[in-house]
Amino acid sequence: MKILVINCGSSSLKYQLIDMADESVLCKGLCERIGIDGSKITHKANGGEWSEEVPFPSHTEAFMKVVEMMTTGEGAVVADKSEISAIGHRVVQGAEFFTKSEIVTDAIIDKIEEIAPLAPVHNMAHVQGLRSAKKVFGADVPNVVVFDTTFHQTMPPKAYMYGVPYEMYEKYSIRRYGAHGTSHRYVSMAAAQYLGRDDLKMVTCHLGNGSSISAVKNGKCVDTSMGPTPLAGVLMGTRCGDVDPSVVTYMEQKLGFHGQEMADYLNKKSGLLGISGISSDKRDVTSAAAEGNERAQLACDMLNYQIKKYVGSYAAAMGGLDCVVFTGGIGENDGSVRAAVCEDMEFLGIKIDLEKNKVRTGDITDISAADSRVKVLIVCTNEELMIARDTKALVEG
Repeated sequence: MKILVINCGSSSLKYQLIDMADESVLCKGLCERIGIDGSKITHKANGGEWSEEVPFPSHTEAFMKVVEMMTTGEGAVVADKSEISAIGHRVVQGAEFFTKSEIVTDAIIDKIEEIAPLAPVHNMAHVQGLRSAKKVFGADVPNVVVFDTTFHQTMPPKAYMYGVPYEMYEKYSIRRYGAHGTSHRYVSMAAAQYLGRDDLKMVTCHLGNGSSISAVKNGKCVDTSMGPTPLAGVLMGTRCGDVDPSVVTYMEQKLGFHGQEMADYLNKKSGLLGISGISSDKRDVTSAAAEGNERAQLACDMLNYQIKKYVGSYAAAMGGLDCVVFTGGIGENDGSVRAAVCEDMEFLGIKIDLEKNKVRTGDITDISAADSRVKVLIVCTNEELMIARDTKALVEG
């Protein structure tokens, strides 16, 4: 079975074709600037890479080009699109309506569109992708949706409710939903398998341009740092993370911002970028800090400190801690973050080997010190494979 995994943004379409016989990636690529001048596709397969500028008025044309790249020329990996058995789609927000992955129906697409106000940029892009995929591949090819939020549906009300009037939850579904659930699910399962235990109290740290942290007890999420949107939690590339709501209203008064202007300020101009004044990319901020830039150093210190606080608070919430997992672009590649988060955490049983922390040795790397009571792992996330596995399971029934 060959499964096409899709992640649609408002102006982008990421894809991977996975052969489920051995879970190998046959090809992958990215369609950029959909609906914008200068659109192009980058396709990787058979050890090569091809880029081509091509007009993409909509996601439908992007899908058509993906099919062309997969079936013709040097980057071909299948003879015809009929070899694709199913399509798995990442969907950011499923709210409380979706507690598991689902085979797509028109009613499901309509519901994803209905709850789009909870993730307006992401969900509407997913809807476009779903409708375009059905148009290009036909009704006989099943589509499956895998939601970022479903892994977090096991949180108890005490974790997902906010201290605002209850009618806000009843009328407008305001509660904590979380994000990156497919990644948290994948790495927590991989860590449990690696350690040979299911009864683990684990904190999984998905750290990248967007970051979220989850408390996972016995394989189920019991708390997570992001809220109804991906703005809450720790400092991120351009997002502020947790902040006193009164700070927001005060800034609105001072800046004269309202509504979406304020949302954009918190989502796109804050975080590492806003504090450092250098960049939203952690690598750039780290380099600037190493050269003596005090604001860049402050941004690094704030991020490390906030992650550390989440690890400690989630250990308290679970009544102990067996494992900490680092994943995502920063979590997998930035040893300075891992070292800073784990520093002075021996009281909690966390102690890492600083030499092991310097080199990632595979998909899973154990960087725990020999006398650490808590295992500390780097686990390379694979959301696409998780989506493909869900798709295969549902299609095979």
